[in-house]
Amino acid sequence: MKVGFITLGCDKNTVDTERYLAELSEYGGEYTHELDQADVIIVNTCGFIDAAKKESIDAMIEAARYKSDGSCQAVVGVGCMIERHKAELIEALPEVDLFLGASESGRLAQELAERGIVGGDPVAQHPGVRIYTGDLPHVRYLKISEGCDHGCAFCAIPLMRGKHRSFLRDEVIREAQLLELQGAKEVNLVAQDLAHYGRDIRDGVRLPELLESLVSETSIPWIRMLYLYSTGITPRLLEVVARENRILPYLDMPMQHASDAVLASMRRPERKRTIRDRVTRFREAVPDVAIRTTCIVGFPGETEHDFEELLEFLEEIQFDRVGAFTYSPQEGTRAAAMDDDVPDTLKRERLERLTELQRSITADRYESRVGKVSRILIDRITDDGKSVGRLPWQADDIDGITTLDDKLDPGEFADVAVSEVVDDYDFTATLVRRIASVRREAPKLERRSLPMASIGSYGR
Repeated sequence: MKVGFITLGCDKNTVDTERYLAELSEYGGEYTHELDQADVIIVNTCGFIDAAKKESIDAMIEAARYKSDGSCQAVVGVGCMIERHKAELIEALPEVDLFLGASESGRLAQELAERGIVGGDPVAQHPGVRIYTGDLPHVRYLKISEGCDHGCAFCAIPLMRGKHRSFLRDEVIREAQLLELQGAKEVNLVAQDLAHYGRDIRDGVRLPELLESLVSETSIPWIRMLYLYSTGITPRLLEVVARENRILPYLDMPMQHASDAVLASMRRPERKRTIRDRVTRFREAVPDVAIRTTCIVGFPGETEHDFEELLEFLEEIQFDRVGAFTYSPQEGTRAAAMDDDVPDTLKRERLERLTELQRSITADRYESRVGKVSRILIDRITDDGKSVGRLPWQADDIDGITTLDDKLDPGEFADVAVSEVVDDYDFTATLVRRIASVRREAPKLERRSLPMASIGSYGR
């Protein structure tokens, strides 16, 4: 049986897709990127905002066409959007054979077996096993928790993913070791909020302790933190990040706004003062840190004064990158009951103004890096023999690329001198020296056993 996947949304969905495929491989499933050759096409949906929902629906409709134009026997919709809108989707999309929400992820193989699409006895695997389907096997994502307790007014994630629950440290470390054995050179830690890790288990292991275990029990050269609320920037975390050079000086910190009135209406845990203070502390502890944030414009009640306050704060703080989007009400959230009183035209205008301001800020921040020597991880080789990679402040798929003329191997590290900024967010660089093996810099490893085990905390 050949299985095709369409994965939409965040990096956490990427992890889920790899687990789905690993589960199906136990029943003889084989991944194919050619959808017209797939016996089953699985669409891993996103339901965060309206645009993501439309993309998910379009993808399921497109996948269903392969039932007549290809080998497809079944189309399956899984993930966040299904969790929220399963009943409506069953009625609206009869061409999709099976819908499973995020809370039903463990039933995929069973449901396909009942339909006669898969069969046979499964082969036992460690629960951390995942099968990679992308084109950069040295860049992987590691989900350390599931769900969210924050209760932000605009966000439906708790309705789709449930309450926050951390995965046990031993299981996270085992999964990281498996990723390393599969060739991972960069592991990106993801969760709805990394800083909440361990708060529910109450065994004394929080994010700093997990980071220390990842450093001591793997030799993964680059460990990157994504999605960390500013409230989680504690002295203990700063001490670990400043001390461990394999934890990249990079922070993806969703802010959403800078007006205290809007932040309060959004039910965000931070205020402008606390965001400023924690960013300052991070930069003092890790001087070369790159900080990325996210903003929403046009939230109900956002005045012109509120928006100007956001722009002024962005100018003050000078984030390296900012992702921004316009507000859209999501059914079931607190904000959906508010009067959506900012016209769409004004939302788009504010988005353009913010984007233009941040483009100039990013340009200044990036120009300050020209002439410096930095380490690069090579991702691919172009047709004309150039190497394309990323510097520590360039996260995979969101922060641009760096190109150098020398031909290096994908997954290889090198030190380069940054030459210039091109196309706003990319760099060119010149080779200083190749790094034979960054693993030699790692401490002696204390390897944990990798038993064939039950599902453990991954199903919590």
